[in-house]
Amino acid sequence: MAAAAAVVAIAACSGETAPTLDPDRVAYGGELYGQHCASCHQADLSGAPDWKTANDDGSYPPPPHDSSGHTWHHPDRVLIEIIGDGSDFPQSRMPAFGDQLSDEDIEAILEFFKSTWGPQERAFQEQVTDQDRDRSPES
Repeated sequence: MAAAAAVVAIAACSGETAPTLDPDRVAYGGELYGQHCASCHQADLSGAPDWKTANDDGSYPPPPHDSSGHTWHHPDRVLIEIIGDGSDFPQSRMPAFGDQLSDEDIEAILEFFKSTWGPQERAFQEQVTDQDRDRSPES
């Protein structure tokens, strides 16, 4: 968390701006989010109450996807995989949506998430995504 805060501070001081988002994709992603995600993560992306407190089975409630959560700490690739494939983390109950949503749909939902983040979070997340892309074997 401290590393994320440091990178956000560096991005803010360096004058980096958040990437531009496509308003049509944001709107489409918002519609899809409302249909597939809001019942667990809330319509305002605020997550479940007490999302940081484990359930009795050790899993955690759905986290927020706005700037108050940690979604923006992850690269696009990881977020797309979690939405499409669900989460295999033992503390998560995130179901897979890859059989219901196309790759383009999932990317639109991610674009919607990004539209709710502050410019510093978006700049940080873009850096994390770029670093992840640079490390991938396909690069």
